Amino acid sequence: MRKIAISDIHGCIKTLRALVEQQLRLTRQDELFLLGDFIDRGPDSKGVLDYLMQLEESGYQVRMLKGNHEVMMVESVRDSASVTNWIYNGGQEALQSFGVSDPAEIPQRYIDFVDRLHLYLEVDRYILVHAGLNFVPNAKTQSKGKDSGNFLFRVHNPLLDYESMLWIRFWYDDIDWRWLRDRIIVHGHTPMETDDIVDMLRVLDEDQVIDIDNGCFAKYKPGLGRLCALDLTSRQLYFQDNIE
Repeated sequence: MRKIAISDIHGCIKTLRALVEQQLRLTRQDELFLLGDFIDRGPDSKGVLDYLMQLEESGYQVRMLKGNHEVMMVESVRDSASVTNWIYNGGQEALQSFGVSDPAEIPQRYIDFVDRLHLYLEVDRYILVHAGLNFVPNAKTQSKGKDSGNFLFRVHNPLLDYESMLWIRFWYDDIDWRWLRDRIIVHGHTPMETDDIVDMLRVLDEDQVIDIDNGCFAKYKPGLGRLCALDLTSRQLYFQDNIE
């Protein structure tokens, strides 16, 4: 049984299907983890969501995280003041894939699907998250606990900062190794060139973090334009060129 992670599909359904069905040859014994940003920018956001729901309904072991683009879509459905920001960040392509001009017209089943997605998952030694973790102590990352003398104290926990899991960039210099211990963070959100992803895998045991967003939608930018998958079990990378 393999455990495989993919991030930042961004509406590229043909590319996703080629990666999953032709390269990975996914089976029902495998576990597939999708790290968010299924929609926007690419041509068929609806098709990607339909495909992911179909995999679930067909008995495949698929576990999915919410990305910032899914959050923008839901916010636009529920608050018209959020629509402009979503459109600016690729929402227009998503609306076109649904055949609507108003976010409120997106069928409810898609909103319900996005609402139930996780923000992070812990799988074996891996922490899977869309954008990353905020290791700088702040009000969001403080949890209350009790010491042996029953006095309250504050415990820093990056897994409590939900907004950062969706949006954070440039956080590697702040990693708290004592908190992370021997765990490895796998994330997307910030597009990385193919060679850089390969280099991150090479030193994964030392750096304990890898970004698997290969900028799938940006097919004309050097080093980008591929959908990346990481087999967490074998530490093997797969790259599928954008074929939209």
